Amino acid sequence: MAARENLLLPGCERWPKDRPVIEIQHAAKSFGEKQVLRDINLTVETGKTTVIAGESGCGKTVLLRLMNGLTLPDAGHVLLFGRDLQAISERERTALRKRCTMVFQNYALMDSLSVAENVAFPLKENTSISAREIRKLVENVLELFELRHAIDEYPSSLSGGMKKRVALARAVVSNPEVVLFDEPTTGLDPVMIEFVDQLIRKTQAEFDLTSVVISHDMASNSRLADKMAFLADGRIVAQGSYQEACSSNAPEIQGFLKNSSADRLKKSAQAEASESPVKPAAQPVAAQPVKPAVRVEGLYKSFGDHMVLKGIDLEIPEKKITVVIGGSGSGKSVLIKHISGLFKPDSGHVYVLGECIDSLDGRELQKLQGRIGMLFQGAALFDSMNIYDNIAYPLIEGHHRKAKEVKKEVLELAEKVKIADLLKAYPGEISNGQRKRVGLARALITRPEIIIYDEPTTGQDPIMMQRVDSMITETQANFPITSIVISHDMASTFRIADKIAMIYHGDLVLAGTPSDFRNSPDERVQRFIYAGSGDSAS
Repeated sequence: MAARENLLLPGCERWPKDRPVIEIQHAAKSFGEKQVLRDINLTVETGKTTVIAGESGCGKTVLLRLMNGLTLPDAGHVLLFGRDLQAISERERTALRKRCTMVFQNYALMDSLSVAENVAFPLKENTSISAREIRKLVENVLELFELRHAIDEYPSSLSGGMKKRVALARAVVSNPEVVLFDEPTTGLDPVMIEFVDQLIRKTQAEFDLTSVVISHDMASNSRLADKMAFLADGRIVAQGSYQEACSSNAPEIQGFLKNSSADRLKKSAQAEASESPVKPAAQPVAAQPVKPAVRVEGLYKSFGDHMVLKGIDLEIPEKKITVVIGGSGSGKSVLIKHISGLFKPDSGHVYVLGECIDSLDGRELQKLQGRIGMLFQGAALFDSMNIYDNIAYPLIEGHHRKAKEVKKEVLELAEKVKIADLLKAYPGEISNGQRKRVGLARALITRPEIIIYDEPTTGQDPIMMQRVDSMITETQANFPITSIVISHDMASTFRIADKIAMIYHGDLVLAGTPSDFRNSPDERVQRFIYAGSGDSAS
């Protein structure tokens, strides 16, 4: 196959296969007094996939930015295509970046542009190629990514998986030699993660690429990595093949692997097989019937010609943890928005805490919604307020309580959720895990009877996922509350759930205990479970 010509740098010869395309030698980087990277040594082999894993905040994204010169080292050297990025001009670095593109974690698509215009953007802005020829190139690359049908749609109408593919199409349309992926599968369900992994491999072969991937997902890493590097506390603590890196005795690596999705799924299965599950076994429903906090009957919902929910019947038990799982675009979020009163059914009914929520008027609905708490994916804290004021905000703003009463409640709650020492800090000064707990405290301060967790582990490394799981189960133990969790992560689901409900293309496939799911013969259920483990259902 003839080498593809870089459309941003016509006539530029491709880098030879027998030389590393990126070389990092004793690199270090600090921001103020905080040292983020220290004595980094790493080579990226041409035509291969190098995967970098590690806990949140260990320096992975900074390392990725060193590779293309968006950030320069304080010490040491970074060579890209044989050029020392520290020793050349910004103009020369810009030219090298045209051979090296990045796929961002949050897609970075422009909402005001169509899919075609998003993909065409680098060619339109940086080349003199005609509009007709650009359109043809865009059509070809979208055909490769199975997106030809969406060419004139806008990002707001696309699922998360489709947005990932558009971002990847835009990254490769100019025929670069290197693609840097910053958490390419964050926020996707296990089946879609597997699909994106296959797409990255396919793209690498089709476009003759070198790939560098930052990822927390060890099942994904096992599929992608030709070379694996673990970063911990700003240092590379192991590197080699996937098996070599994972076999390291470094405690940081073993702790990371112990909490990975694949490992947790296997342990959960082993625990269930020995009748010692992570959570105490639930009593048979017939013996101890549980009152439903939420009952959904024959729920249908469509948007235009698209039927999103197709006759959902579901009961969510009171004072238990129910996890709603399903692929991107399956209808999970639409179901939750009906439960919280943000949507009304086309037909069917939703009963929440004994009230038919779809028949309530504005004031009655608002009163019921006050009995429901919400923990958003990104915590959604106010950066201009300290932690105390963030937690107190719902009481002060919505309930007009006296300052003395508010202080007493905030202090008691902060102690319960283990953030009492953070009350004077600001959101920018605390970790992601701490932000989750602050968001939880703010959701609990009004004493809701139901709390909804929106993808609480999305974007978290395995160790942080374990902490979030613990936060949810601790909350369930310490508060008289019904928990509803939207999740993609099956290891987390099996660890925390009393009940699981799976939505697939708008249908309720199965609702039952974790054991019901493990033993289900339904191929859709088994594929969803095992896509996240790196194993097959067999």
